[in-house]
Parts: sequence; structure tokens; C-alpha cells
Amino acid sequence: MSDLPAPLTNWFAARGWAPRRHQLEMLAAARRGSHALLVAATGAGKTLAGFLPTLSELIEAPTDGLHTLYISPLKALAVDVQRNLLTPIEEMGLNIRVETRTGDTSHEKKVRQRARPPQILLTTPESLSLLLSYEDSFRMFAGLKTLVVDEVHAFATGKRGDLLALALARLQVIAPEMRRVALSATVADPDGYRAWLAPHGDIDSVELVVGEKGADPDIAILLPEGRVPWSGHSGVYAIPQVMAEIETHNTTIVFCNTRGLCELVFQNLWKANDLQLPIGVHHGSLSLEARRKAEQAMADGKLRALVATASLDLGVDWGDVDCVIQMGAPKGSSRLLQRIGRANHRLDESSEAVLVPGNRFEYLEARAALDAVEAGDLDPDIFRPGALDVLAQHVMGVACAAPFEAGVLLREVQGALPYSALDAETFDRVLNFIADGGYALRAYDKFKRLTRTPDGLWRVTKPAFVAQHRLNAGIIVESPMLDVRFKNGRRLGKVEENFGSQLSPGDSFFFAGMAVEVERVELTDVIVRATAKPARIVSYTGLRLSISSTLAERVRRFLADPAEWARFPDDVREWLEVQQRRSQLPAPGRLLVETFPHEGRHHMVVYSFEGWNAHQSLGMLVTRRMEALGLKPIGFVANDYALAVYGLEPITDPVALFSPDILEDEFVDWVQGSALLKRAFREVAIIGGLVERQQPGKKRTGRQVTFSTDLIYDVLRKYEPDHLLLKAAWADARARMTDVGRLAHLLDTAAEQMVHVDLDRVSPMAVPVLIMIGRETVAQGAAEDAMLIEAEALAVEAMRVD
Repeated sequence: MSDLPAPLTNWFAARGWAPRRHQLEMLAAARRGSHALLVAATGAGKTLAGFLPTLSELIEAPTDGLHTLYISPLKALAVDVQRNLLTPIEEMGLNIRVETRTGDTSHEKKVRQRARPPQILLTTPESLSLLLSYEDSFRMFAGLKTLVVDEVHAFATGKRGDLLALALARLQVIAPEMRRVALSATVADPDGYRAWLAPHGDIDSVELVVGEKGADPDIAILLPEGRVPWSGHSGVYAIPQVMAEIETHNTTIVFCNTRGLCELVFQNLWKANDLQLPIGVHHGSLSLEARRKAEQAMADGKLRALVATASLDLGVDWGDVDCVIQMGAPKGSSRLLQRIGRANHRLDESSEAVLVPGNRFEYLEARAALDAVEAGDLDPDIFRPGALDVLAQHVMGVACAAPFEAGVLLREVQGALPYSALDAETFDRVLNFIADGGYALRAYDKFKRLTRTPDGLWRVTKPAFVAQHRLNAGIIVESPMLDVRFKNGRRLGKVEENFGSQLSPGDSFFFAGMAVEVERVELTDVIVRATAKPARIVSYTGLRLSISSTLAERVRRFLADPAEWARFPDDVREWLEVQQRRSQLPAPGRLLVETFPHEGRHHMVVYSFEGWNAHQSLGMLVTRRMEALGLKPIGFVANDYALAVYGLEPITDPVALFSPDILEDEFVDWVQGSALLKRAFREVAIIGGLVERQQPGKKRTGRQVTFSTDLIYDVLRKYEPDHLLLKAAWADARARMTDVGRLAHLLDTAAEQMVHVDLDRVSPMAVPVLIMIGRETVAQGAAEDAMLIEAEALAVEAMRVD
């Protein structure tokens, strides 16, 4: 306490509190001028630990300029931190201004913040990058002392992390004395994050501060009153039990893995809400007003439950939350731990959580996640080289602020760990791409954004390109969206264009927690009115969360060790026992493949546990190879745990369908000929600035953007196949959309690890995946009910032991 200024000491004492050890260690690191990474449990006061040095310095040496930048991955988190930070500042009577700056901040306030910034500014990676594109950024950030990155695990290893790492490198040049701080509750590889945070990857310059271990969470798996379902992934069978949990707790957050499931669960809870308890809904496609209203209602203690997606995964501190419910499988131990931490937010009290598995495999995954959390076994963090489309966006932003010399900027960029190995030749390619679009596009003036002047400096060609950059910069590229609004102009949020374009007047759907009827569909808007008509759930595309390798390995171990089964419900244990009698069980180091006839077709089920994305890719490749071998494939279905392929001819030698060369032959042909690569190219073209989403005074429709990117894609494929953005798109399609790393591992080991069991009929473990055939795009409402009925019928056949 002796290191704290009197106002802080008195503030702690007035509450009967004392700063925690890790908070004082963070203050000590700041006094030494060291960068620091704090890894501490939720409820341990991480945010206060990050700001304690700032508050101390501003008390001891007040300044009117920008002192501290706080970077958060979520707008909601920035707003919540501002609310929580203002309380102690006001109670101590300190003259410290704290403001937020996100995409939701008004234009007038943004202009004022650049002219007279607050002492503490809370923002996002994208908004920081935009600030750095202004000429006055050198003046604004010259006196910056500290930069705090909250929830660093949430984005450091992705493209948003690339953008932030580049911004850090730029800020370090503008403010050489700036100190870097990062905070997280769920880091599996602290040294990896220390290196990411450090200037030039100098890991020794970043002190690691580890907080006290909190109370162990109290996690339960909710079992149905009947049997654990064979299929489904939503957990809606348990809605009455979930409602009972809400009724017996003060405040509950019900987490869902997708926006569609979020709306579905909310509607089902509302139907079961006999006590008329106040329940809200929160996800990223809702309007700002709707999200803020739900957040404020939670902060004021006016809601008994909030159904949410990952939009509330991180950091939001509502002390009255005493229960977290996860609908469906958690997919990763780190994600589960993060969500559990939203309950209680106190270090010395157990966070209470309930997992609601959707089916039998998800029960095993939930059990694996619970064990992993108990053992402190977090999901691995995969760091990779920085993306070139992100680099192109950053370089253009730098040019908007001031002309630059290529060699000087290259050295600055290499100070960011993701780009530390960037060579001069690749950097020149990035510069030339921004300068003229590349060989195939250089005839068009619209792509000539940079020019090199006789003095050797790179400058923006004309002011219109500066405005274009600031209007379109950003890393998050959503699917094309349409605004959903009432006739009076009130916005409810957004739906994807693919969904909205299929709507006609009179159609109804659930959105923002209500049923709405379409009045008309305009170019960029869906005009609706409230209705009591039966409605459907909005569908969203996008990448699905796949089971982490950590949980997949634990599930394999469960299956291979019957001694574990005593912990499982009777019907799950019986399921595994019959599988063991009739076939085999997947085991670590073994790849179980079953073949059997069913309903006039020949089926092959591969239990590889490599996640939905890898299995989807494998299904495409295997059916192509089956076609070449004359096996007459009809189709495939996949979940996180298995792939099922079916056709007209029996598969007698599955080893022939799996070999590493499939990645060199069928994989390349498939990706290049599929929509995957075009989708990936659309993203990198937008991020790299080749195509703008918005123009001054108007927003382009998703169709217009897609048409432009598809046109450029076709030109580049034909005339410049080694174009910088085509290579970036290929890297994205391989890594993100197909999970090629897990796919490659599976194919590399398949031949030596495969155990082939030929059966006369469907096996118990095949039921959950087989029931998806013909139902891949449904699984809600009546369709899910039909799946459950069909699954039970199929299970009768599978569970016979004669």
C-alpha cells in the first residue's frame, strides 16, 4: 500500500479492501518501466490492476493529454470498463476524463477527441488503426505513456491481432517511452503472448505477473428428465429445466454458440416462462440500441436472464450474475472457462455453471470440458505469420497520416512479432499492390492509391483515397447484411443478405426476441412489423466452432477407458457398451472406420474427432476420390466427431481413400474450383482495400461488393495467378475454412492408424451422424422433433445385440 498515492490508499481503506498481490506487482512493474502480461482469474481485479499504474501516475503527475490507451476486442467491454472505471475516479474526486471511441461513437465526438483527447481513451483495434491514419496522430499520441490490451487471448492470434501488433509498432515509434500491458484470464502459452506483446518480440522485456488462483468453479452437466438425445445440438429439450435454473437464481446468462440458436433458445424460454420473468436477448446482429438496452438492464439488475452469444463472452462485469448456462457443447475448455467467469466475478466464490449437451457425443464433450477446466488444461494458442491483406491496410493507413520511406517503415513493421520475418521483397510486393493493384489491374486509375515521388517517399495519390480508406478500414468482414427496421425507422438489427433476399411480404421470423412480419424488402432494408403469426428462426452462415483438439483427445480417452464410464448416465454407458460388443470404440492413436449397408446404400463412418471444418473438407475430398475409383458416392454428412459417406457401391478398402497426396491433388482442385476461395478472396480484397464496402454518402449492397470481387478474382486467376491477394486468399481458405492443419494430421496418420470394421448394419456410434442425412440445413422446431423421432427408430436397430 505504501507505493500507492494517498487518494488510492484512502479509497481502498474506505471499502475495507486491500490491493491484491498481483495488482501491486503490476504497479511495481510500471514503476520499473517494464512491459507486463497479467494472467489472473476472472474476478481477480484484472482491469483495476491494468489501470492502477495509470491512476497512480495521473494523481502524482496530472496531465491534460492522452496518457493511457485501453484496447478491448468488444465495444460492449469498452463501455462496461468505462462505467466501472468512472466510479472509483468520481469517488476519489479525481480530475481524470475517461472516454470510449468505437464505431458507434458520434462523428462530432471523434473529431473532438482528436483535438482534445481524454487522459484515458478506451477503444478497439480497428478504431485505434483509424486514429493512426490521421495527420494529427503524431501530436495526439506523442505523450502516450501506457497501452493496455484487455482479453488479449481473444484476438492476438488472428487478423485483429495482426492489426493491433502493427499499431503497437507504430505507436512505439511515435511514443518511444510507451509501456505495453496485456491482461487475460485464459492463456495456455504465456511466453507466446509475452513475445507477441514485446517490441521486436523481445520476450525478456515483458514481465509475467500471475494472479492468485480463484475458487474452483461449480460446474454441473444438466441431464434430461428422460434420455440423453441421440441427435440435435441445441439442447432445447431441456428448456423447462433451464427455466427452473433461471427461476432459482438471481441473474443468469444463457450462452449459445450461434446467433440463430440464441434467438431459438430465447423463444423457447419465453414460452416456458410461466412466471413472466424479465428475460433479454443479446447478439452481434442486433442494433446498437437493442444491445445497449440489454446491457444497461443487466447492469441495473432488471433482468433475471440474458440469452447471449460470444458478444458477451469477455470481461463484462455484472456482479449479480450468479449462474451461467451453456446451451450445446462448449467446443473448448478456454471458452468455457471464460464464460463461467461471467458468474459471480469474485475471486473467493465459486462460479456456478450448467452445461446442457445437445446429444450423446456432446455429453462426452461436456464431461471432457468439465475435466479440462478442473485440471487447468486450456486450449492451445496457435501463433502464425501476419496476414498480408492486414499489412496492406496498415501501410495505406500510415500513408494517409504522412508520406513515408519504405525502408524505415519496413523496419518499423518488423517490430511487430507477426511480421518479424517479413522480407524486403514481400514488403515491396505489398507496396506495389497498393500503388497500382498489380500487373493485371495497373491499367485502372482506381487501384493507383500510392505513388513514389522523386524524393523516394511514398504518398497517397489523391485525397479521395484517404477518405476511401477511412470509410472502409476494418478487419471484421461479415457476410453481406440487410438492415431490419420498422416502418417508422426504428432499427432492430441486421440479417444476412442470403437470408433476407429469400423473404417475401407476409413472411415472418423471430428477431430481437420478437416475431416480425415482412412488409417489403428494399435494396438494403427489410421493413417489418410486429406479428403474432408463427415464425421461423433467422439462419446465419459463417464458420462453425469446431471442437478443440484438447477436448477431442479427452473424449477419445473416455471412449477407450471403460473405467470412466461409471461416471456417465445409464443410457450413455449402455450406448458405449453395445458399441463395444457390436463393433469397436475409437481409441487414441487409432482411426476407427466402420462400413455397413443401410436402406439400400453403402455407408462408411470415420470417427476422427478433428472438428466440423476438417470433416467437411475431408468429405469433399473422399467423395471425389470415390468417384474416381468407381464407388458411385451419393453424399456425405459430418459433425465434430465423425464423417459419414454413403454411395451405391461397398467400400472394401477405406485405406485407399485416405492418403497425404489428397492434399496435393484433390484438395487443390477442390478449393480452387469451389466458392471457398472466392469467399476468402472477397474478405482479403476488402481488408486489403482493393474493393470498398462503402462510398461517400452511400453504402454498397452485398451483391455489388460480391460482383466486384468476383470480377477481379476471375481477372487475377486468368492473368496474374501469383497476385498477392490470391495468395492471401489461398492461405485463408486453407487455414481457416478447411482447418487444413487438423486435416493434414488426419491424412498423414490414417494409413497406419486405421482400424476397419465391416458390419452388417448400423452401429450405435453411427446413429448421431447418420440421422443428419437429408437434414443438414434444418434442426430447429418441428424439424428437430422429427430428427429425434427418426433417431430413436434408427437406434432400435443399432442397439440390437443379436
